[in-house]
Amino acid sequence: MPVHDQKEFPPVARPPLDTRAPDWPGRVRAYGPAVAVAIACAAIALEIGDIWVTAQLPPSPYNPLPFAPEDVAGTTFPIFGALLVISRPRLLLGWLLCLGGLGSAANILAANTAALLVLNGGHPLVHPLWVFADGVWNLTTYALGVLLPLLYPTGRILSKRWCVPGAITATALGLDWLCSWIAPSSVRTGGNALEVAAFAPYYDHTRQGLHMVVAVGMALAFSSLVVRFHRADGIERRQILWPLVAMAGLVVPWVIGYPVWWTATLTLPLVPAAIAVAVLRYRLYGIDTLISRTLVGAGLVGVVAAVYVLVGAGSSLVLSGVDRFAGLAAALFAGAFFHPIRRGLQRLADHALYGRGGDPHALAAGLRRRLPHTDPAHALLTALDVLRDGLSVTGIAVQIDGDPDGKTTTSGRVGPVAREMPLVWHGEPVGRMLIGPPGRRRFPAAHDERVIAVLAPYVADAAHTVLLTTALQRSRERILTAGEEERRRLRRDLHDGLGQTLASMAMTLNAARVSLERSPDAADTLLRGLREGMDTVTADVRQLVYGLRPPALDDLGLAGAVRALVEEARPGLAAGAESVAEVEVTGDLAGLPAAAEVAAYRIVQEALTNVRKHARARRVRVALHRNGELRVTVSDDGVGLPADRRAGVGLCSMAERAAELGGTCTVTSEPGRGATVTARLPAVPGPSLGGAWS
Repeated sequence: MPVHDQKEFPPVARPPLDTRAPDWPGRVRAYGPAVAVAIACAAIALEIGDIWVTAQLPPSPYNPLPFAPEDVAGTTFPIFGALLVISRPRLLLGWLLCLGGLGSAANILAANTAALLVLNGGHPLVHPLWVFADGVWNLTTYALGVLLPLLYPTGRILSKRWCVPGAITATALGLDWLCSWIAPSSVRTGGNALEVAAFAPYYDHTRQGLHMVVAVGMALAFSSLVVRFHRADGIERRQILWPLVAMAGLVVPWVIGYPVWWTATLTLPLVPAAIAVAVLRYRLYGIDTLISRTLVGAGLVGVVAAVYVLVGAGSSLVLSGVDRFAGLAAALFAGAFFHPIRRGLQRLADHALYGRGGDPHALAAGLRRRLPHTDPAHALLTALDVLRDGLSVTGIAVQIDGDPDGKTTTSGRVGPVAREMPLVWHGEPVGRMLIGPPGRRRFPAAHDERVIAVLAPYVADAAHTVLLTTALQRSRERILTAGEEERRRLRRDLHDGLGQTLASMAMTLNAARVSLERSPDAADTLLRGLREGMDTVTADVRQLVYGLRPPALDDLGLAGAVRALVEEARPGLAAGAESVAEVEVTGDLAGLPAAAEVAAYRIVQEALTNVRKHARARRVRVALHRNGELRVTVSDDGVGLPADRRAGVGLCSMAERAAELGGTCTVTSEPGRGATVTARLPAVPGPSLGGAWS
């Protein structure tokens, strides 16, 4: 076959294919608030129309109010739903409130319009209006009575198993609406062209059965809130409790029934308001406080009412016509026992909400009673036990700063840390408190913040006490260890040095005695060696004595000994014409305790050693001031200590010497501006461990 020349043709320009899915979340955020506001406006418009229709109808003998619960729901639910959609467009709860309120408004308008048409002689639209009213009411019931509790408060269902009550309720509502289509004709519903005559005997019973199925489905949907509450954390539990408290004001009148059921119309707006508050502003309000005060108030009213009823019944049995004294007796009873009853009811409410630790101040009072009888080492654990009971958490732990062992004091089992907070003692951080997750039987709320605010200072005090106790114990251990090391050194020096020398001198004396008569020259040589050995012994003894207490303190006093140390340190300062080493003494240094003198001398000695080795300073100043206490200050103009310095042997030694006497020693420094050592030592004579070693 002949091969044809293949020519290259330019590619044909085609529009790119848009394979992306529609950005529904973006569209919801963009147009959702406007749609929600339009739904709310439509519901309000329907309610305005219903006001005109209701004015044409005779007043209801069962409801003294000029409006029905559906009117309130049709107005308030869309408004709060629109607020939710504006704030969180992708959350389904706001849309359910909007659509439920719109359905309620449409239902009441359609039902009242049908009733008005029947009142005016009937109309062919009566039955279609009732069918429409039943349909939108069933949709409203499904949205607010089934979907809302199943999805509240996260907008997501717990699991697929909870779709079963939703499907059963939807089926029952659909069948109920079908019954409306084929319902028998009546004066109230008008003529029905779709009437099924064979179904008429079963119509009422069928709808009653379907309504029972719907009620069961709604109960199952609301039970999901119980399961969700049991699994939820503190924030979600508070969100669930807000609408439940509001629903109590709706359910209680309906349960009581006539003649107070109509009051539910007034409490109905609290339900969408509570949902909006719980979703948007749950952190600002303490639901536990509201529940507690509600329970206490209801209990007081119940007690006073019970007294009134009992006294009234008793007086009617004994003396007829004196029922008016029942109110007086109830008032006197309430006045006399108001505070005891209130405290008792408050304890019961707190126990129901928080368990045994209901009152933070009661917890603090109990802790104050327990701490004086508790060993300081166990005070922190006691405080943690009280705090754990008050918060009802699985465990609490405290990690103390500066603990070389890194030990953690734990009450209970912390597990995953739900909260971590610093512990501060008079502005000084002392550690961290780790709070475990809350227990299953209670919910954390604003009560927890009050408990933490009241008891955290006690925990910080206990942690600081543990820190001081640990430091004191370690200081005692170091003191005892140093004392034992000093005794070991003395024993070694006495045994290996002085003891051996004295033994050798004794042998020399024996040899000199033997050779004294036979060889006087040899005896003289031995005695001269013995004399030189005695000089060595004297030097060893002097060295041992100097180690116990610097001789300059006895020869020159503290001020003179410090001046001698400064003169020795002067050659070690940086070279220059401005090199200055000076000593300032104020106050009377006579009669100082020996231990304070030794500690001050050693602190100055160590500080000057550091200046000579590390500071590169030209000026050093030592100040001794006695005014009730002995204050020792050593300052220089050297390079200072680095910012990331770690205390070495010298700094720790100065601090330990001051701590042995019950004093303090601090080192302050700024890089490039020198360092200052300040020691404060007790100047009152008394028993002390200091001075026994150097």
